[in-house]
Amino acid sequence: MKGNKGALIALASIPLIMTLGNSMLLPILPQISKELGINAFKVSMVITVYGLIAILMIPIAGYLSDRFGREIVILPSLILAALGGAVCVAAAWFFTGVTAYWVILGGRFLQGIGAAGAFPIVLPFVGDLFKDEKEVSKGLGVIETSNTFGKVLSPILGAYLGTLLWYAPFIAIPVLCLISFTLVVFLVKKPKSEEKTEVKSIGQFLTGIKEILHKKGRWLYAIFTIGGICMFATFGVLFYLSETLESKYNLHGASKGYVLAIPLALLCLASYGSGKIIGKNKLLMKWLGFGGMVLLTAAMLITGFSQNIFFMVGFLTVSGIGIGVVLPCMDALITEGIEKENRGTITSLYSSMRFIGVALGPPVVSLLMNRGHWVLFGTMAAVGAVGALLSLFAVTPSKKENEGGDHPRENSFGQKKGTLFRQRAR
Repeated sequence: MKGNKGALIALASIPLIMTLGNSMLLPILPQISKELGINAFKVSMVITVYGLIAILMIPIAGYLSDRFGREIVILPSLILAALGGAVCVAAAWFFTGVTAYWVILGGRFLQGIGAAGAFPIVLPFVGDLFKDEKEVSKGLGVIETSNTFGKVLSPILGAYLGTLLWYAPFIAIPVLCLISFTLVVFLVKKPKSEEKTEVKSIGQFLTGIKEILHKKGRWLYAIFTIGGICMFATFGVLFYLSETLESKYNLHGASKGYVLAIPLALLCLASYGSGKIIGKNKLLMKWLGFGGMVLLTAAMLITGFSQNIFFMVGFLTVSGIGIGVVLPCMDALITEGIEKENRGTITSLYSSMRFIGVALGPPVVSLLMNRGHWVLFGTMAAVGAVGALLSLFAVTPSKKENEGGDHPRENSFGQKKGTLFRQRAR
């Protein structure tokens, strides 16, 4: 990993900056609502529109990265994300009220397209950089930690910037994107051992996806869904806490940001620890993933019994630990189990599911908040339970080769490299 440390730092800056560009807005959503005169559901769409367009564009970005190269997709995407942030700044500067709101949504639309070609491409890029599965797992742990560290920093930074100027977080987005762009240009080099792959047509691309999902779809869908559930819970909880801390407890600015950062800080530490220990052990990834989802489910269920702020923050922090344990395991299972020529495509579908969670979290929670505390967290617990059941019954590595095995061309699912799951007899 030492030879690629600079490249890993540059790639890790992308999820950090993409997360800041989105999550920095969560603590200032009530402020945006007041400034523009819009309700909670409408302001939640500032987060949702970003995720919705990313969902549609991520598979396209994955295909383009497989065909033309990772950097060729990542660099223009960072520029596009910067332009989206600039549009949001212009909207706040030149317009007011509903007009400003719609222009901001347009800027977030552009930013979402940029995000689709940036963070999701990082996962297969790490798989390209490192050949040893342990190094890939560690690298993905660093990427996921960077992503979660962005979530830790974002409420503090976003809330602080919001005290200076309500649209200051939008101003930060282009600056951060240009920093990441510069790091990628100077520190990331194309892997020397990277072989040229056959250029696929759109028809071949679609046929390839169909074949992969036909053979392994049942298991891949499970991991896709688990990733989406984790992001749904993360952004739903952040939206709920942001609204509750401001409306019920009169916490604003940096004070609110520090409270929001508590569950995210533990999520970040859990991601780092999980990425460090999983190595090549696919069975460990499965059981850590299952344990993390059980922890998430239990924490959500218990949170439903009390609206005391200390009680809620405490158990939502436990849910953050569960999510932090799960994500590096799912990242590693997807990235290490897919052949290089299809890696960008499959990981992009996984990233799309994560963005679905990002997009659904705030608006769903905004609607459930009106139905009562228990209904909200009971629903979140039920969703978490679905993820736990999927990780228990659908993610099924073979019992042999628990530590990665001695067969370099086989993974721990007992099949040739590139096959993630055992196929059951039909």
